[in-house]
Amino acid sequence: MLSMKFDRPGQVIAAVVASFFLLSIAANAQIPTSGNVFFGYSYYNTNSLTDSTQRSSLNGWEASLEGKVVPFVGIVADFSRHYGSENVGNPSGTCVIGGTCGSLNVSTNVQTYLFGPRVSVSVGKFRPFAEALFGAAHFDSNGGGSDTTFATAIGGGLDYKIIRPVAWRFQGDYVQTRFFGPTQNNVRISTGIVFRF
Repeated sequence: MLSMKFDRPGQVIAAVVASFFLLSIAANAQIPTSGNVFFGYSYYNTNSLTDSTQRSSLNGWEASLEGKVVPFVGIVADFSRHYGSENVGNPSGTCVIGGTCGSLNVSTNVQTYLFGPRVSVSVGKFRPFAEALFGAAHFDSNGGGSDTTFATAIGGGLDYKIIRPVAWRFQGDYVQTRFFGPTQNNVRISTGIVFRF
């Protein structure tokens, strides 16, 4: 067993200060000290939940926060919400007497809550990156029900530095969800402003 004997009060103070200094360095190495915040417009193309041969186009926003663990690897929290509508067949199968059976227009929204690693490298004014994100997605519609499911996103993008703390991002992701059972293969394309810290 290791034991130390301090004869003077100055040695005790020096040992305590040295211990705090070493622990603060170790703790600081674990906390991200740089990263970025992104917010922008997002386009989401998804399988129709009512007709597997059709696709729906939704518009919305995406926001993310990245904390750098080491200079080229960060941990990302990514959130998005997309809105739109789709025409679906008459689910009741009934028609107005003397009328035709028309389709219904259903408003929908899809939200994603994703987390995971992002690798990037800076090359002049450009910063290309790739990411693999995992989390949850929620679907909601007026009359079409709602569901929450596991979601994954694999993709990447490019940041273009405008001035030192500000950049513009172009990003694309393949997002997979399983609302109501079957798999949906979705494409998310986003662009917007990035603030670096």
